[in-house]
Amino acid sequence: MADIALEFTDLSCREIAMKLTDEQQVFISESSVYRILKSRGLIEPPAHSFLSAADEFSKKTAFVHEMWQTDFTYFKIIGWGWYYLSTVIDDYSRYIVHWELCRNMDHTDVERTIDCAMVKAKILTKQRPKLLSDNGPCYVAADLGEYLKKNHGIRQIHGRPYHPQTQGKIERYHRTMKNVIKLDNYFYPEELVAAIAKFVEYYNHQRYHESLENLMPADVYFGRGEFILAERKRIKQIALAQRKHDYEVHKLQKEQIKKLTLK
Repeated sequence: MADIALEFTDLSCREIAMKLTDEQQVFISESSVYRILKSRGLIEPPAHSFLSAADEFSKKTAFVHEMWQTDFTYFKIIGWGWYYLSTVIDDYSRYIVHWELCRNMDHTDVERTIDCAMVKAKILTKQRPKLLSDNGPCYVAADLGEYLKKNHGIRQIHGRPYHPQTQGKIERYHRTMKNVIKLDNYFYPEELVAAIAKFVEYYNHQRYHESLENLMPADVYFGRGEFILAERKRIKQIALAQRKHDYEVHKLQKEQIKKLTLK
């Protein structure tokens, strides 16, 4: 365990516990990981602050591609000015379906982002995802609504004005992502694109998400979640049974030693 903590210094105790179960088939609770690492002086304050869970969309989604959330956030590149990141996140799995670094925040940038997201998603059913966004000018443009309905059969949903928690999942993702990305300065757009791509890969395929029962977004998005949770439960049951057996054996040995000493 200490080796994993030293190799993956950005992982929390919760994530280390999940990694041990998934990769080494060893069950150990998050609290036990914390106690062990703390006793060895390996617990440090988190490197980044993360936005805590707040209010979320009132009608929770039940399956992948039922609804997408989209929003822009911004970065300043030294010598180049402001660039705007357009992201589409699947509401149910929190998987980043597509992202694109744009020079502007126009409805055509949103259209292009959704076009690419639809190609990547490869949705085979007739049902199309609803699109949840805020009330920014690019999202309330009539041209965008007509384009999405005509080309993709997508219906728009807008969050309540001055209530950003409605888009809470993408807001939290952007905050988490920027806490990491903004640790460095970028002098060319290509550098920022590479950094974002690296983080998205990590977020989708490596980061255990507490709100997804410690699954990764890709596990839920691609339908692997139930199998992984069942395997974790199996490993936990085996570990608990073994510990109970070891305890009973140790208890019996103590009783036998006690009887021998009394003779």
